[in-house]
Amino acid sequence: MVKVLKPGLYTTVQDMGRFGYQQYGVPVSGVMDVYAASVANLLLGNEANDAVLELTMTGPTLQFVCKTAICITGADMSPKLNQQPIAINKEVEVNEGDMLSFGRLNFGFRSYLAVSGGFKTEQVMNSRSLYQGVTLQSAIAKGDELPIEAHLAPVQNKHALLKIKTDYLTSKEIEVFKGPEYDKLSKQQQKKMLAQEFAVSKENNRMAYQMEQVLENTLEPIITSAVLPGTVQLTPSGKLIVLMSDCQTTGGYPRVLQLTAHAINVLSQKMAGQAVFFRLV
Repeated sequence: MVKVLKPGLYTTVQDMGRFGYQQYGVPVSGVMDVYAASVANLLLGNEANDAVLELTMTGPTLQFVCKTAICITGADMSPKLNQQPIAINKEVEVNEGDMLSFGRLNFGFRSYLAVSGGFKTEQVMNSRSLYQGVTLQSAIAKGDELPIEAHLAPVQNKHALLKIKTDYLTSKEIEVFKGPEYDKLSKQQQKKMLAQEFAVSKENNRMAYQMEQVLENTLEPIITSAVLPGTVQLTPSGKLIVLMSDCQTTGGYPRVLQLTAHAINVLSQKMAGQAVFFRLV
């Protein structure tokens, strides 16, 4: 069991997502940065879909009631175990009664905490991912007790190295494909969209990232059509909205771009005010 002493800014339980229910309007959800979460599970020898904690900007304070091993990846939030700094991207042994806390955010925006065997919270529609309206809560709260399995074997010294990519955490480049309505834009609109930098607005969360700059828009709304994480919509006011993990399943704004899976990881590590640019692939 893991006790939540402080929940952090916005900490959620996530796995790889809730698939097969989009026809009922249920979002996929799941981790925002699939790469970071996958590395955390891989370093612990977990299954790919084992649930992790997704930390946003400010981490929680947790107390472990049993012995286990943990791994923290993604953003560097200065993690400490019993007030002593610990490394990210590395398996760390945790004993009964140990306390995990976080401090200054050095880079990135979202961090991932995996435990040996994964968090064993309730499954709803074949997923442990939290989402308001599907699960009872949308984020962890003070006093929560998160079930995990005790891991009694000591952490072993590894003789193999896993090369972990970290450059994407500070990259500005967002790789995209043409969206279904891309060719309805004028050549001038297309050129401007791909030539300028866009700053992430304060309107950003697990549902969508909105950009600050405006792109002139003369397109008519489309018939409500399917959207998915990474779809870039162009609103009537000219705002670009990038849909993320908790996005709706349909939308009526023109879908001008579609992010690659890697680009979703890159954007998920950006906070308000940071700049990005789109590169067509």
